[in-house]
Amino acid sequence: MKQIKICALALGLLVAASAARAGESLEVIVNAGNPVSSLQRDAVSTIFLKKAVRWASGEAVLPVDQEQDSPVRATFSRIVHGKPTSAVAAYWQQQIFAGRGVPPAEKSGDAAVIEFVKTHPGAIGYISGGATSGVKVIALQ
Repeated sequence: MKQIKICALALGLLVAASAARAGESLEVIVNAGNPVSSLQRDAVSTIFLKKAVRWASGEAVLPVDQEQDSPVRATFSRIVHGKPTSAVAAYWQQQIFAGRGVPPAEKSGDAAVIEFVKTHPGAIGYISGGATSGVKVIALQ
């Protein structure tokens, strides 16, 4: 079990390093009042696939995506879900067809995501980086 954790940590560092080398930047953000300061990547994936619907506090989780053709969404999908955006879109098509749910709301860019997260206490989103006034950046582990 210890070897698996070490491998997972090494893989996470490798993915983060490759994203940094490619000049990509990604920050996961939550409402400033949210007590969460870090999350495992798989927990963030579970939230955005709507398999987890509540924070530990009991508050509803409100994930918000960027538009499907956004470069930051492609980075998020690859780093957090471990899949291309097209695979995540296919997952949501299956969920919709089966009547099991709808994907997170989409916003048109970093500023729109920040505004949504700032005004919704249970919200979580991601941005390409930069100005994050009124929201909290959380660490991905």
